[in-house]
Amino acid sequence: MEDDFEAEERRTVNAGRMWAGGAATAVTAVTAALTAVVGILIARGLVKVAVLAPSHESAWGGANTVTYALASAVVSLGATALLHLLLLTTPRAKAFFGWIMVLLTAISVVIPLSLTAELDARLATAIINLAIGLVVTITLSGVAGAALRTREVTDPRGQGAL
Repeated sequence: MEDDFEAEERRTVNAGRMWAGGAATAVTAVTAALTAVVGILIARGLVKVAVLAPSHESAWGGANTVTYALASAVVSLGATALLHLLLLTTPRAKAFFGWIMVLLTAISVVIPLSLTAELDARLATAIINLAIGLVVTITLSGVAGAALRTREVTDPRGQGAL
């Protein structure tokens, strides 16, 4: 019966590589934050749509822009932690992560659309949220592939691979 399974491969996560990817995700966090800032600058500065601030705010906005950018960065780091947990515990972790992120991104798009504000402000906010969700999801999906490794598990009694 032991011969039925010549070798069993166990999936492990190279935590150093994962969190180096997470550091890259901190770059992704910066990228997500910059995505928020660029979206807000386009909406307020070019299209003259109020996003997260009254219409009398400048294109740069106020503290709300910084808060939005920082929240985007925190979401990116939270997504890194979620991905790490899924890689350690879940078969087909990247698929689960992708679906979770798609659904969270959909929620972040639908919420502003359901608010009672000007349509253009709701659409601009929804589009910015979509862009942030895509940046985080796509970047971390690439990190997941680099962080995964498989190793052969050997029998501790010295009888070869399990």
